[in-house]
Amino acid sequence: MVDLAAGWTERTVRVDGRRVLVRCGPHVEGAVPILHVHGFAISGTSLLPTAERLAHRAWNVVPDLPGYGRSESPPSTLGIPALADAVLEVLDALELEQVVLVGNSMGCPVVLEVAHVAPERVHRAVLASPAGGMYNQPFVRGLWQLLKDAGRESPAMARTAVPDYLRFGPVNTLRLFDELVRFPSQERILRLDVPALAVIGSRDPMMPPPWRVFEVARLAPDHVTLAVIVGAAHAMNFSHPGELAHVIGAWLDDVPIVDDPDEPGESRVLQVPRD
Repeated sequence: MVDLAAGWTERTVRVDGRRVLVRCGPHVEGAVPILHVHGFAISGTSLLPTAERLAHRAWNVVPDLPGYGRSESPPSTLGIPALADAVLEVLDALELEQVVLVGNSMGCPVVLEVAHVAPERVHRAVLASPAGGMYNQPFVRGLWQLLKDAGRESPAMARTAVPDYLRFGPVNTLRLFDELVRFPSQERILRLDVPALAVIGSRDPMMPPPWRVFEVARLAPDHVTLAVIVGAAHAMNFSHPGELAHVIGAWLDDVPIVDDPDEPGESRVLQVPRD
């Protein structure tokens, strides 16, 4: 169990009849709430460093989706569409009509799916270190990318990630990885109807090469913004929470995204030529 920051609480809601843990920051009146969606095989604990830095601007909500962290497990591993349904059930349980969704890693395809099936519930979407697709196939390649990334993350990340991975288990990992790499993330991005911010790390081994990133970004709608945090690897929500929160905050305020000199990493918007 992780100690929560001042003003944060825990509660449980029911998703498809099962108990789901939700961490909630202080209430902020007049702001659209922010819900954070965790990544592959890990719990929402990894997202707390960024969520805590955004707590002054909106009510932040960080759930453990069904089968992850301290939430109850369903009979079988939930795929991405089912995880998106679980996010919508969490919104219903908390009586949230519309939110800003912030996904990390596999949480990004989940965010894209929510925006696809229920765009009216998504005010804006943030995709931090998107994962999945052809570049992470086959399994051996994806596994090597994960192992390579582990050497680039803060050692403190292991205290969060290892217990979560062990609880999730190898069978669930294999099932969900297959789902992740087959999910049509690119199609969802190209058809995205809500404003979105994609943030990538310059040291993320799970990202495609730059030419491919720019190719997809060039085809994306004009309301999709692409930013990079130089020095960040895959788990930027944990390793570079201050810089990521700064980027998200600037984007939500519709002001230019510039680097925060007081935070590790260097952030900037990537200018993408459009057809």
